[in-house]
Amino acid sequence: MHDQPKYKYLRGSQFFADGRSARPLVENTVARGQMQEDSVFYTGMIQTPRGPEPTTEFPIEITRQVIDRGQERFNIYCSPCHGQLGNGLGMIVQRGFKQPPSYHIDRLRQVGVGHFYDVITNGYGAMWKYAAQVEPRDRWAIAAYIRVLQASQNTNVNDLPAEDRNKLPAAQAMASAITPAANPAAANPAPAARKGAQ
Repeated sequence: MHDQPKYKYLRGSQFFADGRSARPLVENTVARGQMQEDSVFYTGMIQTPRGPEPTTEFPIEITRQVIDRGQERFNIYCSPCHGQLGNGLGMIVQRGFKQPPSYHIDRLRQVGVGHFYDVITNGYGAMWKYAAQVEPRDRWAIAAYIRVLQASQNTNVNDLPAEDRNKLPAAQAMASAITPAANPAAANPAPAARKGAQ
């Protein structure tokens, strides 16, 4: 077969003045799909006088579909370490690997939501980065789902609207146990029938 006149990756060249066969990128060009003008969306950080800090607001609209997608991605990529409740007791921890922090500690409940996006993107401590596995919009969906997990484990039932409280099993059980103040008949119950009495 004919030996093709081509350059292999990063081979030198006598054809170009700089001696390189690989040509440098044209200045100020951006590869298709890599524009990333919205820095908050792509980094999770905002610029402050103290430097970059995690954003506290989502750069996308959070809908039920976004949260469902976040749950799906979380269960695939995050739950093996973090557990399905976000308590840091995933299956690999049960197998002896290092336990990640629970999402329910004060530090992680109070941190800006951009922190979770940044950690998914760049890794943190023993956690490897997942930028190659999880696309940017899905990282925000996971961050939204983490906030849902945090709310599910740390919300006081009295903070819920009455309509939502009534949907809870415990509230229904309490409603069935009528208090004397709410029901005068309960304050003066009829005497209990004795066994054998008629």
